Amino acid sequence: MKIIVDRERCVGAGQCVLAAAAVFEQSEDGLVELLQPEPSEDLHAAVTEAELICPSGAIELQP
Repeated sequence: MKIIVDRERCVGAGQCVLAAAAVFEQSEDGLVELLQPEPSEDLHAAVTEAELICPSGAIELQP
């Protein structure tokens, strides 16, 4: 799995950080920061949840 984030679409809700703190964090400006662009398999469920609950659709997952 590969993660792509669009910081231009991010609204800073922080839902991704709550779902997968090992993969996402919020920068000083409140927008998403990607810590692991290709997370290990044990994080896939959390990352998928983060994509689904992102209110702005700023997270894209690729196989």
